[in-house]
Amino acid sequence: MIEYRTGNDLDLDEVIGVYVESTLGQRRPVDDRDRMAGMLRGANLVITAWEGDRLVGIARSVSDFHYATYLSDLAVRTSHQNQGIGIELVRRTQQAAPRASVILLSAPAAVEYYPRIGFTRHESAWVLRPGEALK
Repeated sequence: MIEYRTGNDLDLDEVIGVYVESTLGQRRPVDDRDRMAGMLRGANLVITAWEGDRLVGIARSVSDFHYATYLSDLAVRTSHQNQGIGIELVRRTQQAAPRASVILLSAPAAVEYYPRIGFTRHESAWVLRPGEALK
C-alpha cells in the first residue's frame, strides 16, 4: 500500500536514492549533495510516495498556488513504476494548487508519458541555462 505525504523535510539520502533509481537521476546533480539539498529546500510543494518507511516517489514543485505550479521533478523508482504512483503524485500536486496550471519540462524518457495522463504540449517554452548570457 502506498501512502502519500506533503512536505520537504526529508532525508536527503532517501531523496537521492529515488532519483538514482529512476530515469531522472541521469539528468540531476545526484553527486552534488549541496545542490540537491538546495533543490529540495527551495521547493515549496513536495509530494512524496511511501511504501512503508521507504520513499518510492517524489514530485518536487515551485508554486505560487494561484496561477502557476512548476513541476520541477517527478521521479518514481523503476521498481515501482507502472503502478499509478506518478499520476497520483501529479494529481496531488494539482489538488494542492487547484487554481494554478501545472507546468513542466519533460525528461526525454517521459515525453510520451505526459500526454497519456492529460498534459497538453506547449510549443513556446524557453530555457536559459546556468552560465548562458543574455544577448
